[in-house]
Amino acid sequence: MFIERGGRRIHLSASTVQPDAVWVTQPARNLTPDLEDHPPAIGFLIRERDTQFGGPFDEVFRSEGAMVIPTPIRAPNANAYAERVIETVRAECLDPTLSLGRRHLDRMLRTYVEHAKRGRPHRALARATPVANDEAPIAVRPRDVRRQDLLGGLIYEYPGLAA
Repeated sequence: MFIERGGRRIHLSASTVQPDAVWVTQPARNLTPDLEDHPPAIGFLIRERDTQFGGPFDEVFRSEGAMVIPTPIRAPNANAYAERVIETVRAECLDPTLSLGRRHLDRMLRTYVEHAKRGRPHRALARATPVANDEAPIAVRPRDVRRQDLLGGLIYEYPGLAA
């Protein structure tokens, strides 16, 4: 997963059992066209010092003009944004559910990330969501509000003004 620091927007890639340097480079290549759609351009990338993040992975971001910064050894606070997002995803999505396979895991994570982008406000963003809702709020009566279940009822959303 890739996280934009400024807007807390999460970009998710598919999961795998045994990631290697070739596998992690492909999601990086897939990410760069997505980031061209909205500013700002990639200024820097903070990444772990794992062996799978090697030359080809770094080169994808360097070719976009980004500076690649490996985190110091045994310093989880150096990448605090990613650590916080991973902790939240584990606590709110992965721990209370049982994954039935890689496809099921990918679907659960996509659903949760979409909820985090559009339906889950963030304190650091003045209680806004990472992806702004362009629609004007619709006035609804309380009895017209319908609960929308995500992840089999693990997460509830209430569309309209009730959110």
